[in-house]
Amino acid sequence: MANLPTMIQDLALMLIVAGIVTIVFKRLKQPLVLGYIVAGFLVSPHMPYTASVADMENIHLWADIGVMFLLFSLGLDFSFKKILKMGASPIISTITIIFSMSMLGVSVGHVFGWSRMDCIFLGGMLAMSSTTIIYKAFDDLGLRQQQFAGLVMSVLILEDILAIVMMVMLSAIASGNNPDGGQMLGSIVKIGFFLVLWLVVGIFAIPIFLRKVRSIINDEVLLVVSLGLCCAMAVLSTTVGFSSAFGAFIMGSILAETVEAEKIEKLVEPVKNLFGAIFFVSVGMLVDTQILIQYALPILLLVLTILVGQAVLGSVSFMLGGESLKSAMRCGFSMAQIGEFSFIIASLGLSLGVISDFLYPVVVAVSVITTFLTPYMIRLATPAYNAIEHRLPARLIGLLNRLTVSHPNSQEQNLWKRLLTQMTMNTVVYSILTSATIAMMFTFVLPFFRELLPGWQLHWYANAITGVLTVLFISPFLRAMVMKKNRSEEWKRLWSESNRNRLPLLFTILVRVVIAVAFVFYVCHYLSRFSNAILITLGLGIVVLMVLSRSVKRRSILLERLFVNNLRSRDIEAQVHGKKRPLYEGKLLDRDIHIADFDVPSDSQWMGQTLKQLNLGRRYGVHVSSIMRGGHRLNIPDGDYIIFPNDRLQVIGSDDQLTAFRNALENEVLGEDTELEKREMKLRQLIIGADSPFIGKNLKESGIRNMYSCMVVGLEEGKENLSPFPPNRCFQEGDIIWVVGEEESLQALLA
Repeated sequence: MANLPTMIQDLALMLIVAGIVTIVFKRLKQPLVLGYIVAGFLVSPHMPYTASVADMENIHLWADIGVMFLLFSLGLDFSFKKILKMGASPIISTITIIFSMSMLGVSVGHVFGWSRMDCIFLGGMLAMSSTTIIYKAFDDLGLRQQQFAGLVMSVLILEDILAIVMMVMLSAIASGNNPDGGQMLGSIVKIGFFLVLWLVVGIFAIPIFLRKVRSIINDEVLLVVSLGLCCAMAVLSTTVGFSSAFGAFIMGSILAETVEAEKIEKLVEPVKNLFGAIFFVSVGMLVDTQILIQYALPILLLVLTILVGQAVLGSVSFMLGGESLKSAMRCGFSMAQIGEFSFIIASLGLSLGVISDFLYPVVVAVSVITTFLTPYMIRLATPAYNAIEHRLPARLIGLLNRLTVSHPNSQEQNLWKRLLTQMTMNTVVYSILTSATIAMMFTFVLPFFRELLPGWQLHWYANAITGVLTVLFISPFLRAMVMKKNRSEEWKRLWSESNRNRLPLLFTILVRVVIAVAFVFYVCHYLSRFSNAILITLGLGIVVLMVLSRSVKRRSILLERLFVNNLRSRDIEAQVHGKKRPLYEGKLLDRDIHIADFDVPSDSQWMGQTLKQLNLGRRYGVHVSSIMRGGHRLNIPDGDYIIFPNDRLQVIGSDDQLTAFRNALENEVLGEDTELEKREMKLRQLIIGADSPFIGKNLKESGIRNMYSCMVVGLEEGKENLSPFPPNRCFQEGDIIWVVGEEESLQALLA
């Protein structure tokens, strides 16, 4: 008999222990993420009194896959459009938190007399809150629908992106280079380049692909395709120097803009839950009791540093980003932990050989402890605010709240700012697409033609063919860069309002023409040996031809419309099926009142009841604005609307009101049937004998349904199929009938 692989044995042990521990934690109404970590500690090699895993390397591999799928699912639920709509608030908060926590970590390292590199890397680790842990905690605590949770997730995503920049900077410091120079700028440009390129190309190509195969694809195939795209982007991200988790998140964000996003999210959820559980169990396995004892004081101080630092500095950072004092404290308290990116930074330090061996297990221990405390810190935010509110003067509280900026969507932007912002974004996006196209042509097409046309004379033909094709491919991008927004409403108003605006407006065209000519110049210069003057003239002439060409204009407009339609495909689908959120939601978001979605459980006690009977407004202070059911939307339902299982309710209220509503919706369920097995329905044959009490009675008079809780399904008359039993037919001796019912009911009937 073949031996079972160690990996399967370890996986079985992990999942069995995790299942038992999470059942206990569910019974105690504790977040499941804590149960996973406890399970990991119980099966770790550092726990001598219990069975432990045999191969830690395989477990780390499973954990890496878990992080990848967790961030993929996060990207599906939180697209980049949501961050852009929130404006500068999360950017300000993120930069402030990373800077302040990094400085705090460096200072704590110096207190213990650790080396310079240990202190620098420690600062980087303490600055990175855990996206997966907070996401899981919000999910377990039922806070994902609350207003502050969206801002926290925005900041966490930006932190993950900036973590890559920080890793490049730390690598530069470790190698002795100056991180303030060109290497730092190059890393930022590289991240921005690939981020925009992947999003633009992905949103352009993937929705088209899914649209083409929509009629032949089922749930199984869609799951495989989605996970395949996730893994492919993870591989591509790793190839260009980023993490696999970052690539998975990007692919999730791309798929979040497709019509299939909600279906993919539901299909991926079981996979995410499985591998997410393995990841958190693996975190618990890294806890070493010897390290906990030896470095107990540094661990304790680092834990306090994170808790107090994020609670105070994090809250201040969110206030600088425009949040009220209460909302800022809820956001700051939620981020009081470190997680997966801290482990990645620690691994980087070990691989470079610049940090001490003790630092990694210390950080893991700190991460585990702060992860344990995360749900309690989230719950502590509101009582802490209430305590501060009672002790500080009301005038000071009002002043702190008035210092926050208004919601970004409510600010009036001047015409120049709007126009220049749009022009800059267009120029950057089209420049990235042009650069990527040129790189692809020179990397793959040019060598192909040079190999196809060997020899010195034919070499120039290969260059010429590649150059012509490259210019043709980039022409729609360059034309859009030069001409887009030149006839916009902002342009026309600025041109007509004052003559002083005309020269600057013409200058914006000149700048974009110069950039377009520079791209053409680079292509020609790379493939030919003409003088620079000739190449500049040639480039200018080609750009002019692009602008005047109707064919290029048509292609440019077609590509842009296709991209915009793909980007808005999910919104368009929501409008068609009545799922689009009300227009007044944006105004409600400026206040404490906002809209949240809730799914009615399939076993809810509310099903079958009308809104009038439930009386949700009086009980919880909320208002049901819409009911989404089977692809249809029922707007402004009156009191006679009946609630059905799996309805999605759009509810308006404050955070406290929505929390009370959610708790009632989740708790008021039918519960489990403890005698489910005994109530199995069975089919039996019944022969009406001479002494049967049913002779001469019809179905109603017999009491088979009312007295015995059984149902007659047919009459056997020697035919291939059973004959229906007419309600008015009386039972006769020798009738053979078939009845269905529970075992006990059938026994009573047949007795």
